[in-house]
Amino acid sequence: MTTFQVALIGGDGIGPEVTAAAQRVVDAIGEGSRFTVEWQPVAAGGAAIDAHGSALRDEDLLACQRADAVLLGAVGGPQWDDPTAAVRPEQALFRLRGGLGLFANLRPVHAEPALIGASPLRPELVAGVDMLIVRELTGGLYFGERTEAAGERGEEPRTARDTLPYAEDEIERVVRLAFELARARRRHLTSVDKANVLATSRLWRTIADELSADFPDVTLEHRLVDACAMQLVTSPQSFDVIVTENLFGDILSDEASVIAGSLGMLPSASLGERRTEHGVFGLYEPVHGSAPDIAGRGVANPLGAILSAAMMLRWSLGQPDAAAAIEAGVRGALAAGVRTPDLGGESGTLAVAAAVIDHVVRGAGQTTPMGATA
Repeated sequence: MTTFQVALIGGDGIGPEVTAAAQRVVDAIGEGSRFTVEWQPVAAGGAAIDAHGSALRDEDLLACQRADAVLLGAVGGPQWDDPTAAVRPEQALFRLRGGLGLFANLRPVHAEPALIGASPLRPELVAGVDMLIVRELTGGLYFGERTEAAGERGEEPRTARDTLPYAEDEIERVVRLAFELARARRRHLTSVDKANVLATSRLWRTIADELSADFPDVTLEHRLVDACAMQLVTSPQSFDVIVTENLFGDILSDEASVIAGSLGMLPSASLGERRTEHGVFGLYEPVHGSAPDIAGRGVANPLGAILSAAMMLRWSLGQPDAAAAIEAGVRGALAAGVRTPDLGGESGTLAVAAAVIDHVVRGAGQTTPMGATA
């Protein structure tokens, strides 16, 4: 039996609840697939600040580096919301991305048939949507030099500055990955930028055009970010793979959650270039935040975390059949009417996990990966 080492970061708010649900599902599928996961708890975010005074300690980053993969819940909460604080929960995310060499965030957006009615968009717009958003993760505004505003109201006019740097190699590696992913799907890549205004976007577009010569079988199109934002809700079926820079990807992928019916449905994978014995090393997390308003009530939607765990099995642990079985279990549970409150139902977090496990064990539903094209 194969044993995998996975660093488990429950984090804050509903993070520990949804990761516990995902952990149960992975353990259940492992029993029938002849693998086991040794879960290594790691503190990060607000919980780590309270316990250790740091959003992520050196030894905890090292534990993540030594693992086969990392599963993360969410970080942050109102008690740590002071943007002027020297130590903040989000610092753990930035340190994980940099320290683990994770430069690409993959966010699949799939319209599950049982949830088409949960989307605020018209059913005919949502049906059949199957897109993958690839977000650059370690550059741009979030990592550029900044100058904070100083002084008090009524004194000298306050100013602040954020810079948006991108280097050629940063753009090339994430756009190349997006081309490769598009080649394995429907061979259509949309590169999103703001090239009519931003110098970095013009560099981004130039590099994407240059790389397209290496992928003659993939159709490349460029969209300005504002036009893309509109088309995500007016013609989402037109997208296959979207690749874009850090800030744009953060915003667009959250907007795309309306297609899936809830932000709680979206999984993600953050990948780099490092390979392990079993696959590509990565960090996996649901797209949603820590949702402190419902933390501890047992009603959080765990499906984004469960589907993130399925991505982990496929990409990092070399278990595609187990991943497909979990995705089929999610599909079966939804088809049976299992819903958390965010989807208009009354099922609790652990009840949803139990329903997924039940469908996995019974082999209900199909085993085609969610969002895969035939």
